[in-house]
Amino acid sequence: MKNLILIFCVFIISSCKKENDKSTINSTTSQDSLSVKTDRDSSSLDQDLNTIDNIKSAYQLTNSQLLGKKLDSVSFEYDCDESSGTVVFYSDQNDLKAIKHSYAEHSHFSSVDQYFINDNQPYFIFQTETVWSFDGGTTEKPETKDDVTEKRFYIINEKATQCLEKKYILKSNSSNNPKSENVPNKELKNCSVADLQKTFDLLMKHKNRKGNGKCL
Repeated sequence: MKNLILIFCVFIISSCKKENDKSTINSTTSQDSLSVKTDRDSSSLDQDLNTIDNIKSAYQLTNSQLLGKKLDSVSFEYDCDESSGTVVFYSDQNDLKAIKHSYAEHSHFSSVDQYFINDNQPYFIFQTETVWSFDGGTTEKPETKDDVTEKRFYIINEKATQCLEKKYILKSNSSNNPKSENVPNKELKNCSVADLQKTFDLLMKHKNRKGNGKCL
């Protein structure tokens, strides 16, 4: 009888050990699967910026964060001869997401260049140039018009893959000015971001600049 009880106890202990070992294996497997999934997600994020559609999605995400004021920002101003401007760096937990460069030249020209960034390089650039001039009216109440040119640059592997442009005019005496979203884009052939890339590289050199100054 004592032998039967002893055998029964050994069987129970052995069964419990197997269950514990099985649970440990399942837990380890689950953690390994999570690790693999995370690695794949990181890899797919890099792949996302290799297509125009996914560049648009990445831009929309960052732009919504900008509009919602969810990104940290630091800025400085500069004044250099006939050119003056403001540079703003936007980050998410020290990860640079965008740069906004607003500047004016020769009193009648201004531009806002927005760089959307991944791994410290732009994948999308949105540029809005405005040239204003007088357009009738009187000396006491002059009328003006703005010739606006918008350009969108989609960049893959640091090269412009697609470039779009739209132009429209805004008049101070008009109550029916065109809206940007209603103006069709025209695709530019053989476009380049070389000049904008040079400006971007220059702005990056001033990323840690503190205080205003004369020139970039």
